[in-house]
Amino acid sequence: MSDHTHEHGDACGHDHDHDHEHEEFVLTLTDEQGNDVEMVLVETFDVGENLYALLLERENPEADGIILRVEEENDEMMLYNIEDEEEWNAVEAAYNELVAQLED
Repeated sequence: MSDHTHEHGDACGHDHDHDHEHEEFVLTLTDEQGNDVEMVLVETFDVGENLYALLLERENPEADGIILRVEEENDEMMLYNIEDEEEWNAVEAAYNELVAQLED
């Protein structure tokens, strides 16, 4: 897996063993304009046989998130765009259901 760095504010009061409960999973995606955008994985959910991840922009968490399909290849997590409309409709419905449950 690729190296990753932890960024903490100046008032970081805990040691940096990898056992914090709120570990951020951050990955960098490239947008249509070729800019790198840091995304934070905030939620994963299953739809049928597949696992999906909701990612939000680290610098702009209010912006629309993106949902990608998660697949494991050679013990590495790979993320794929959802290109099949039928698959997307099922994922969107499951996500809306998830959001509704969280809001209750």
